[in-house]
Amino acid sequence: MTTDDTIRPFRVAVPDGDLEDLRSRLDRTRWPDELPGAGWDYGVPRDYLRELVHYWRHEYDWRAAEARLNRWPQFTTAIDGADVHFAHIRSPEPGAMPLIVTHGWPGSIVEFERIAGPLTDPRAHGGDPADAFHLVLPSIPGFGFSGPTREKGWEHRRVAGAFGELMRRLGYRRYGAQGGDWGAAVSRELGRLYAGDVVGVHLNIIPGAGATAEPTEAELAAHSPAERTRTLASWQRFRHWSREKQGYADIQSTRPQTLAYALTDSPVGQLAWIAEKFKEWTDSVDRPEDAVDRDHLLTNVMLYWLTGTAGSAARIYYERAHAAYRGRPPERSTTPTAFAAFPQENFVVLRHLAERTENIVRWTEFDRGGHFAAMEVPDLLVGDIRAFFRDLKEAA
Repeated sequence: MTTDDTIRPFRVAVPDGDLEDLRSRLDRTRWPDELPGAGWDYGVPRDYLRELVHYWRHEYDWRAAEARLNRWPQFTTAIDGADVHFAHIRSPEPGAMPLIVTHGWPGSIVEFERIAGPLTDPRAHGGDPADAFHLVLPSIPGFGFSGPTREKGWEHRRVAGAFGELMRRLGYRRYGAQGGDWGAAVSRELGRLYAGDVVGVHLNIIPGAGATAEPTEAELAAHSPAERTRTLASWQRFRHWSREKQGYADIQSTRPQTLAYALTDSPVGQLAWIAEKFKEWTDSVDRPEDAVDRDHLLTNVMLYWLTGTAGSAARIYYERAHAAYRGRPPERSTTPTAFAAFPQENFVVLRHLAERTENIVRWTEFDRGGHFAAMEVPDLLVGDIRAFFRDLKEAA
């Protein structure tokens, strides 16, 4: 790790030995038993995972995925004790707006493969060149090629500070921010920390803006019929989440190191830990591939496996859970903020709660898509990002 502010070129180049080690481990997988007829109720079904592992071992082509990643200009730079990896894709349009887009867990910059082209070069994708962006796609410290981290304390506010410094080093003084999952937490914090620099923040989840207690009749009566319906749906979604889906977050918030041994040693364990989320958090019906491309999913898993960052990526949950500010609502942002609601997102966001902490100027509800919108419904996400920032430019 270097300590200066030099921006260094980076190219993905995985040694052949690492790929051979992966193939050997996949060949020697020790499979657990399974209850008959359990489906997805107990976790990832064994027959499905066997099929996916066979494809990973015999058909998936990492070198092709590596070549696609290397089409993006990539770099690393040392910020606040971490080596931050990022792709920097400049638009051919001279008037393009800079936009930093941040992934979450269990994602990576691989999520943005289908939106990068339309955002940076709309002219080549049937769009208006006035909607072009210079894209900065960082890997969160601890994740992928930005990992592992070597210090405690890398929660989302510290990440936002590092990304603000990254944009300064790139020479961007006015820019937009976009994100979902942890990327949403980071992006909205960018809008708070750097309100004079961030033109607008576009989110596809707003942390803390859902119902976490059963609404009373008085609370429901204060809202419009549509918001009442949304409030009840938010409460039901939260109850189901707390009862059935929160286990992974509890583990990563409390004992990420213990989990790291299993995921770093077993590629099938790493695959199952991530593939389950792509099934449960998307528009899928029977398997993750109903919503996302199988190769795309595996490339995302590969970034965790090849870099050995399952544990350091999980630590962001621990750091947030143990931060001094935990439980205190953030100050209300003054930065214009847009929210894109996708129906299979984990939490139903409520506008009246979101407006307590965010300066909401655009609210769009879609009829398809889920947590991994950039992979599932790139057309919808790109269209909403373009429309939001177009409106901001016209109002300026």
